[in-house]
Amino acid sequence: TGSQVLGIALTSRQNVPMCGVPYHAVNSYLVRLLKAGHRVAICEQVEDPRLAKGVVRREVLKVLTPGTAVEIETDELGEDYGVASLLLEEEKWGLAYADLLTGKISTLEGRSSDDKLVLDEIWRFSPKEIIYPQAYEAVVREILAGSDFLNLAMSPVEDWSFDYLPAASCLLEHYQVASLEGFGLGDKPLAIRAAGALLSFLKKNRHESLSFIRRLSFVQSSQTMVLDAVAVRNLELVKNLRTGQANESLLGVIDYTLTSPGSRLLKNWLLHPLLDLVEISNRQQAVEEAVQKPIVRQEIRNQLKKILDIERLSTKISLGAANPRDLVALKKSLWPLPDIETQLKNFSAPFFLELQAGWDRATDLVDLLDRAILDEPAYLLQEGGIIKDGYDRELDELRAISHSGKSFIAQIEKKERDRTGISSLKVRYNKVFGYYIEVTKANLHSVPEDYIRKQTLVNSERFITPELKEYEERVLGAEVRINELEYELFIKIREEIGQQVVRLQQIGENLARLDVILSLGEVAHERNYRRPEVDSSQIISITAGRHPVIEVIQKEPFIPNDTYLDADDHQIL
Repeated sequence: TGSQVLGIALTSRQNVPMCGVPYHAVNSYLVRLLKAGHRVAICEQVEDPRLAKGVVRREVLKVLTPGTAVEIETDELGEDYGVASLLLEEEKWGLAYADLLTGKISTLEGRSSDDKLVLDEIWRFSPKEIIYPQAYEAVVREILAGSDFLNLAMSPVEDWSFDYLPAASCLLEHYQVASLEGFGLGDKPLAIRAAGALLSFLKKNRHESLSFIRRLSFVQSSQTMVLDAVAVRNLELVKNLRTGQANESLLGVIDYTLTSPGSRLLKNWLLHPLLDLVEISNRQQAVEEAVQKPIVRQEIRNQLKKILDIERLSTKISLGAANPRDLVALKKSLWPLPDIETQLKNFSAPFFLELQAGWDRATDLVDLLDRAILDEPAYLLQEGGIIKDGYDRELDELRAISHSGKSFIAQIEKKERDRTGISSLKVRYNKVFGYYIEVTKANLHSVPEDYIRKQTLVNSERFITPELKEYEERVLGAEVRINELEYELFIKIREEIGQQVVRLQQIGENLARLDVILSLGEVAHERNYRRPEVDSSQIISITAGRHPVIEVIQKEPFIPNDTYLDADDHQIL
């Protein structure tokens, strides 16, 4: 299967079919396997080969699935990672969705035999993968057949994982609570079963800690407007109906965000329009102030350009999947926070005041990473080149031993020349024989008795002394220990940062919200959009309205036109 999907040569050993890829380039191949809907087991050595008796023990450390492989980066900016869980029971259904980048599980349930409602709710979440009881395989596939979920990975699981007791126990244990009522799930058994089965699926496949999944909620349909799949498609909110291109949709022409979390959040806002007038007004005030203060807007947007995907980085760190370069990327992404905070104080809209009140400069995390990790560290963990000088005393001492080779060899060479009277005597090193003393054949009569012959050449002989042997063991041992110690220190630093994942998620969320508001201010300024008055009346009145997508993608200028609708005399236009 791997050979066919990846287009690489199929070989065999002892009649077992095999195919291989370079381990340092494995991620690009994993992307292709996951996009094809496959699950990939990652198996590694779990004991030191030097201490192993016989074959080195290996175990499956994790199973990557299309919706959970958050550490496998693709080229798609603002890409979501999430898994949905669907439970169907007579005329009731329960649904849960885990967003692995924000660490949130959302749940809902309904009482209807209408398949369209289930499809609409799945569409709202847009998961990459869906799990469901094996017994309902045919029913689920029938519901999803002919829908827009062409790339949705289907993952049937054991029926019992959707039973109430194991599902509820899994949730109670993970969130360390005695009751689920605080999450709004007290009387929502199907939502509990869907969420518990989903969390159990994640724990089974991702053997690492799932501490970054910290939020659980029941979604009330009254909070946002429900847009079904047909409306989203026909309104061309995220894809152009004719070309299928995202850049020719409403999202494509208004997305001026600069960060991946911001891009994801804008899409979420667009697909879940607000219904509360106060919340709508708060967003509008913020966008209007962003338009009115272009210098401040640009200053902050210049800082946002330096920030990478903090949500993804924090999830990778929490999963133990982050490498040294990921930690450097996190440090660089946290650097702009104090400057952004300073600029934020120029805004006074309630939305910005709320951001200011909860702003985290994360200077302690930046300081730790700056002291500990090299600015350009090695990619591989076991080969050193990760930790800065001055961070750990033992590491500094070992490096001093390792780096003192040239001066120490020069000292030994001088001492042995003086002792033997052989002026041509040389102390050298190579990877095969280690350290040795080389003496030409003409001077062999002057070699001391404590020299131990190591190798005979045509014109010379090589010797070793107890002192040189001791130094060799010390230096080579130091180099091995340096690599081991750097690995240990890195793992400790990563775990320390991982304990701050809740803070990092909040920082990522704050930056995403700021990015979206400022991007809307940017597009409003550039296109001369006007702030509409939104109230509870039954009237839609638009003067000189312009179509945001058509005026961008078509060559001819768009002719503005008026629109008027009300609930009494002009219900249909």
